[in-house]
This record gives sequence, C-alpha cells and structure tokens, in this order.
Amino acid sequence: MSEDDEAGQDELITEEMLWDRIPEVEGAERASTYYELSARIYARGQYDEALALAETACDIYSDLGSSASSEGLAQAYSAIGYNLNQLKRMDEAATAMSKAVDILRKNKSPIALELACTLGEWWYSSKNYQKVIDTMQECAQEHLLDGNEVGAANDLHLIGCAHRELGDFSAAIGSFVEARALFKKNREVIHVARCDQKIAASYVSLGNGEIALETARKAIDVFETAHDHRRETFALFEYGKAQILMGRLDDGLSTFDQVIQSATDEDPKDFELIVDVETRMASVIRSQGRIEEADEILRRLASVSEVLNDQGEGA
Repeated sequence: MSEDDEAGQDELITEEMLWDRIPEVEGAERASTYYELSARIYARGQYDEALALAETACDIYSDLGSSASSEGLAQAYSAIGYNLNQLKRMDEAATAMSKAVDILRKNKSPIALELACTLGEWWYSSKNYQKVIDTMQECAQEHLLDGNEVGAANDLHLIGCAHRELGDFSAAIGSFVEARALFKKNREVIHVARCDQKIAASYVSLGNGEIALETARKAIDVFETAHDHRRETFALFEYGKAQILMGRLDDGLSTFDQVIQSATDEDPKDFELIVDVETRMASVIRSQGRIEEADEILRRLASVSEVLNDQGEGA
C-alpha cells in the first residue's frame, strides 16, 4: 500500500472514529467531536450536513454556559458562517461570523483580525454597508498597528466601496485616497489604479467631471500598460462619463464606443455593462436631436433588458 493509500485510510478511520465517539462523550468533548465532523464534511462540499453538525456543536457549547470553551464556541459559530456562505445565505453567514469575531476579540485571539476581514466582505455581499464600514475601520486600525499597510489599504478600499453604495461619495473619496496612499507607498501599482478608477467614479457621481477625467486617465494608463483589459474597460467608462459631464459629447460617445467594443469582445459578455453604456449613449444622442437613432437603441436594448430582468418561472 502506498503512503497516499495509507493517508486516505487514516482519514476514513478517523471520521468513523469520530462518529463512534459521539454516544460515548458529553459536554465540551461531544461539542468538539461534532465540530470536527463538520469540518471534515465541509471539506467534501456537503454544506447542508456540515451546517447541521456545526449548529449542534454550537448548541452544546451554549448549553454549557460559562463552563464552555469560548474558543470552541467561536469555532462553531465560524463553521456555521462558512457553511451558510457556501449555501449563499449571506446575511445569516455574516451574523454567525460576527458572533465568532466578538468572542475572539474579547479573548484577544490572533485569528480575530483575519475572521473580521472575512466578516466585512460578507457584510458587503449581504448589502449591510454600514456594518462593512464599522467592521473594516477596526480592521484597518489593527492592520496599521501590526505594520501591515497593504492589509489596511485593502480594508480602506472596501470601506470606500461601502460608502459609495450608501451614496456618500465624499466619504468614499476620502477612503480611496487613504487606501491609494498606502498602496502607492508599497508599490502596489494595480491597486493604486483600482483606487483611481473608483475615485473617478465617485467624482462623476458628484458631478465633478474635470477631476474625474484626470483620475480616470491615470487608471487607464496603468491598466493599459498592464494589459488588464477588463479593468481598463471600466476605467474608460468613467472617463467617458467625465467627458459627457464636461460637455464634450462627441468625445464621450467615442469613448463609450471603445467601451462597447471591449465589452463585446469579452466572453462571457457583461450584458449589464453593455446596456448601461448604450443607455447613456442613447441619452446623449437624444440630447443632440437624433431622436430616431436614440429610440432605436432603446428599442433594441429593451429585448436584452427583458431577459436580464426576468427572474424565471421555474421548471
């Protein structure tokens, strides 16, 4: 038997032993056994079963009250969170993970920061943007205390994205500028450009076309140099919006054409982006008095939008 075969057999025996142990143990040891089983079954992608086992472990730890291992309870909550995340139940996943983070922070656990960063991303996925800001501000401070400037920059970038979603574009710019400075200090060229693209988008939202144009140009230059065509496309989109804001309508339409060409070359195609760009083009064309041309674009886009907005009626 090869070493790989022996390792596989040991893994199988270990799981069988865990199942056999459950009737023989109580309290924290029983909870720990359920947690270990949950971890193994999670690794196999059986998230519903792994979730049930993690919830059982959590219930046992909770019933033990003050005598329970706080670290064990935190592990159980985090396991619940990871399984819910895989099952796309994002709000529930973030709620479970927040309980784990609270416990670990009180215990000054070294893994609290890592899980808190994961929590911030999950809050973002569940669209709880204020919770993103609250969570990631604490993470950024901890990263800076640890001397991890890139980690803090990533935290600030996510905070900026959350501010944008809340419509607070001035605060978003502030966060992106802070993140950009840290990324630049650490020579993270692509990440600097990512910040520039989002700063430009925020200035577009504030109606400041001049600064948006200048900042978007910086992002385009980096992405073009890096041959990062996907990001270059989005930076070009902001550049075109800025041109329109400044009254340079023909230039803006020409830039939007570039965006469309790039977007339609991608596979799979980002139809939401394409519809957004062409809708803006139709609006500009209409403002130039080309009513029939604008109406034809919107008529054509309606067929695409109908598909995108259709939630389906089931099998």
